[in-house]
Amino acid sequence: MEQVTPPATRREFIARGLCGAVGLSLAKGLGTRAMGDDALTIGPALAPRPAAKPVAKAKAAIQIWLWGGPSHVDTFDPKPAAGRDYCGPYGRALPTNVDGIQVSPMLPLLAKMADKYALLRGMTHGNNGHETAAYLVQAGRKPGGDLVYPGIGAMVSYFRGYSAGYKGILPPYITLTTPQGRFSEAGFLPSKFKPFSTGGDPSRDPFLVEGVMAVGITPERQKDRRTLLGELDSFAKAMGDNTLVKSVDVSQQQAYEMILGDAGKAFLLSEEKSDVRDRYGRSKFGQSCLLARRLVERGVPFITINHEGWDTHKQHFEAMGRKLPELDRALSALLQELSERGLLDSTIVWVSGEFGRTPKVQWEAPWNGGRGHYGKAFSALVAGGGFRGGTVVGKTDEHGETAVERPIYPWDLLGSMYALFGIDADATLTTPQGATVSVSPLAANEIPAKETGGLLKEIM
Repeated sequence: MEQVTPPATRREFIARGLCGAVGLSLAKGLGTRAMGDDALTIGPALAPRPAAKPVAKAKAAIQIWLWGGPSHVDTFDPKPAAGRDYCGPYGRALPTNVDGIQVSPMLPLLAKMADKYALLRGMTHGNNGHETAAYLVQAGRKPGGDLVYPGIGAMVSYFRGYSAGYKGILPPYITLTTPQGRFSEAGFLPSKFKPFSTGGDPSRDPFLVEGVMAVGITPERQKDRRTLLGELDSFAKAMGDNTLVKSVDVSQQQAYEMILGDAGKAFLLSEEKSDVRDRYGRSKFGQSCLLARRLVERGVPFITINHEGWDTHKQHFEAMGRKLPELDRALSALLQELSERGLLDSTIVWVSGEFGRTPKVQWEAPWNGGRGHYGKAFSALVAGGGFRGGTVVGKTDEHGETAVERPIYPWDLLGSMYALFGIDADATLTTPQGATVSVSPLAANEIPAKETGGLLKEIM
C-alpha cells in the first residue's frame, strides 16, 4: 500500500521554514558544522574513514593557482641558451642562493630563498584544455567517465575538517577570492565540501567578504540587529526543545561569531602593520597571500588563492612584466613570514597552473609575442609541510618542450601531498551511486606504470 505522509502541523511547518531561511543565509559554508558534518550528505552516506596510516607533517596547505597557465620557461625553468624564439627578452637566468638552481631574472626575491622551496620541472599530463587540465591537476584524475572526483581542497576538508576534529568557526576550505568555475571542486562529495569563496578585494579597506561584511553596515549596527532579532524571536522560544530549531540556533550563533567575533577578525587586514602589508604588495594577489597566512594561523586546513591573468595568448611578455614582479613580491613575503612564524614546516605552499605555455614564442600576428597552452611539460613550486627545499625534481630538454628526466604526473604530486597530510592513500570513499573508490588512483592501480613517476620521496 502506498505510504501517505501526513500533513505537517503548524509548528513543524514553521520550524522547517526557519531552518530553510537560515540555511540559505549560510549557503556559502558558514553553517555546515552546526548541522553536523554528515547531516547535509546528499545520497548514501560516505564510507567510514579508516585510521590514517601515514604520519602527518602538514596541518595546512596554501594553493596558489596561477589561473590560465604560467610559462615554465619564464618562471621556474629558464632556458636562456635557447635564444630569443624561446626566452624572448629574458636572455639570462638568475642564480639563486642554492648552487646550481636558477630561476627567471624576473624573480629576484624568490632567487634569494631557493633553500625554502623545491622546483618540480618534470610536471606533465599532455592535456591542453583549461577545464580538463585543471581537473587533472587539482583532482589528480583523468577526465572522462560518469564520476567527477573531488579536488584536493575538498578532500582535505573531508579528511581534516569537522568530522576529523577541526573546531574552527571559519570554514575548513576557503578560496581567495573568486571561484574558478572550471570544474566542481567538491566532485561527488556533498556540496558542503565546496570552498567558501570570499569574493571582494583584500587590497581595499575595508575588505568586504561576501556574506560576512557589507557596505555601510558597521559592527555596532550588526550587533544591534542581532539583539533585536533575539528580542523578536518568540518563535524559537515557543518551539521549546525542538531539536531542529536548536540546531538552527547553533548555526546562527556560529554565523554571528564569524561576522562579529574573533573568527571574523581574520579578514581585518587593517590589523596588520603597514610595512607588513607593503612587504606583500598592495595588490589583490599580494593581500590575498597575507590573508592566507592569517587563515593558517587560525587553523584553516586548506586555502586556495586564485590568481588570474596567466592565459597569455597575446603580448605575453607585456603581461609578464606586470605579473611576475607581483608574484615574486607576494610569494617571497609569504614564504618568509611562514618561516619566521614557525609555520612553514607544517604548511604546504603549492604554486602551479593547469599547464605551462608553449616554449616557442608565437611572434606572428595575431599573437604578437604570445604563448599557447602546453600540457606536455611545465613546472610547479612546492614548499613546507614536509617538502624539502633547495632542490629540483625533474628536467626538461634544452627548449623546455619535453620532460626528459623524472616525469611528475598530477596524481604523483597530489598523492605526495595526501601522504604529508597523513591521509591514507588506501582509504576509500563510497559515491552516491554506491561505488567504492580510492583516495588516490595510484593506490587503486588505475594508472599504468608508464604514466607515473611515483610519489616525490626525493623531497619528502
